[in-house]
Amino acid sequence: GISVHTRTAAESIDQKGKVVRAIHRETGEIRDFSYDQLVLATGARPILPDIDGLSLSGVHTLGSIEEALGIRKEIDIGRRKVVIVGGGLIGMEVAESLTERGADVTVVEVKSHILPQLLDREMAHLVEKHLAQNKVTVRTSTTVLALSGDEEGRVAAVKTSRGDIPAELVLLAVGVRPNVTLARDAGLATGPLGGILVDETLRTSDPDIFAGGDCVENRHMVTGAPIFAPMGSTANKHGRVIGDNLTGGSTRYPGVLGTVILKIFDFHVGATGLNEQAARAAGIDPVTAVTPGPDRAHYYPGAKTLFLKGVVDRDSGRWIGVQAAGPGEAAKRLDMAALAIAHGIPLEGIALADTCYAPPYANALDNLVHLATTLENKMKGLSDAYTPQEVKEKIDREEEFVMIDVRTPPEYRESRIDDPRNRLIPLGKLREQMATLPKNSEIVTYCKTSLRGYEALRTLRGAGFRNVRFMDG
Repeated sequence: GISVHTRTAAESIDQKGKVVRAIHRETGEIRDFSYDQLVLATGARPILPDIDGLSLSGVHTLGSIEEALGIRKEIDIGRRKVVIVGGGLIGMEVAESLTERGADVTVVEVKSHILPQLLDREMAHLVEKHLAQNKVTVRTSTTVLALSGDEEGRVAAVKTSRGDIPAELVLLAVGVRPNVTLARDAGLATGPLGGILVDETLRTSDPDIFAGGDCVENRHMVTGAPIFAPMGSTANKHGRVIGDNLTGGSTRYPGVLGTVILKIFDFHVGATGLNEQAARAAGIDPVTAVTPGPDRAHYYPGAKTLFLKGVVDRDSGRWIGVQAAGPGEAAKRLDMAALAIAHGIPLEGIALADTCYAPPYANALDNLVHLATTLENKMKGLSDAYTPQEVKEKIDREEEFVMIDVRTPPEYRESRIDDPRNRLIPLGKLREQMATLPKNSEIVTYCKTSLRGYEALRTLRGAGFRNVRFMDG
């Protein structure tokens, strides 16, 4: 049978005697539980930054239902100036939730952009712009120095490297770390990221003790390196593997890709595998592409834009990461990408995949198929591109080059790059105006979604222009 002991905390593990000592939180009664095999699922706990003011009233973390209810209660009684420290998953989801409850939310992130573990800069910029449209203030590259309070001991401001931010409520959302005190005190091995070390069967350094969920380290399926991936989806799969192996099975857990998705107002944001920054940190030379487009036939009611970014290992041609952001359907593209990366499906395998097509659901070439095709073209040397950030850096450095906007005149009037190097030549007029372009200068073509920009690149190269690139995304 199954016995459940609530309000009871495990205090220690005796590996030799195979006994867990526990104490009842209310009565203080100490009990010993003997075991043949043991499972640790101690989860993770919020990280607290090393700053003054953490004990002030109105300063919260979010690791339980009780903490969530406490935050909501404060909002409901009128504390509306909220500062969220940390622009990760929890910070983003809480920013949406509290804004919709009437709060004035500011997110402070020490890195150069939000969701730094998931997204590269140009993808994060899309999300930051969407947050601003929904009246969330985002301060990146900003360090929190301390929390200051009023005479009643309540938080009143967040002191940062870029000035003070008034606050009636502060949420500390700078991440979580594995809760390994019980395991470490018992002498079980822990890894470089602080989690319990487990093998493919999810056994710890003691073969009779299993561990799973947020307290363990996983293996990254691209790099083979340890990764801390505190996700409910991972924990559920760990539970199945442990359950099988406890009852005589031999199921092995292959590792993770860090696949994540979240909703931020009207945006669906997610990633799987490595982003460009992580790939470079792992010693991989990445080839990347950004492909925006409608998530179904553009003429079908309800079609919404989705931006995808793909990352490929230049040397092996292996697909190693995909990011998604936008109001369009992202989950199915990320799921397909996760399978492709995990099982080594080549770009061609996705570019020619027999995916579902009907106007209410997808384009004739699905968004992920389009991304794979674009990456294939880059790998074969058929296209060269700059990211928007790289083009901006070229402009800021005052480099000599020509930008050609190949959109229509109405699009150009609506929004454009105000720079003397920029010229409007609609794609349909490009051939007749080619003679006005300098063949010895670098040319960068662009449009709204990069499709016409790429077509302009191929047109110019076919006419003998060699130093041509298009702008991604």
